Amino acid sequence: MRDRTSNGGPQPVAEKRDEKTSTDIFKALLETSKKQRRAKREQMLKAVGVQEFFEEGGIKIDMKTCKGVECEFCIKVCPTKALYWKAGEIAIIDDLCVYCTSCVLNCMVDGCIEVHRKRNNGTVERFKTPAEVCALSQNTNTEKRIDAAKKLLPGQEAYLQRYREPHFTTDEGTE
Repeated sequence: MRDRTSNGGPQPVAEKRDEKTSTDIFKALLETSKKQRRAKREQMLKAVGVQEFFEEGGIKIDMKTCKGVECEFCIKVCPTKALYWKAGEIAIIDDLCVYCTSCVLNCMVDGCIEVHRKRNNGTVERFKTPAEVCALSQNTNTEKRIDAAKKLLPGQEAYLQRYREPHFTTDEGTE
């Protein structure tokens, strides 16, 4: 016997939906989309001969302060040609940008271009001025120098052992 509604028609049967399955489908679609975008990006970067160093990032240009018509510096220094002219303003091909900050470093207007990026170790960096780019460069180089020193001299004892005794010899018999 069928269930009937008050008007005599068949009552809709409620279907049980497995929410975990539907969530997994959306996750799978999202992951597939990311993988396809990543593959396209790798192909485009390979074509221009540029290696990617950052997991993710972004770039935006404040068109209110941009002097692009007068200078074009950011377009000229972009290694991947991600910046270009479009209808009288600078446009960005997001898939080509490798977040190298060359545009920020060469921009004549502080705060006009903002680049943010995420390193493989999870560190997120933001740049709006050439001074910020230079400061990061100095910090990164310092970290590399410290890492190199640690590889050479892993601990205090190794340092003392290496430099405790003099490396020169004296001739006591000569005066």
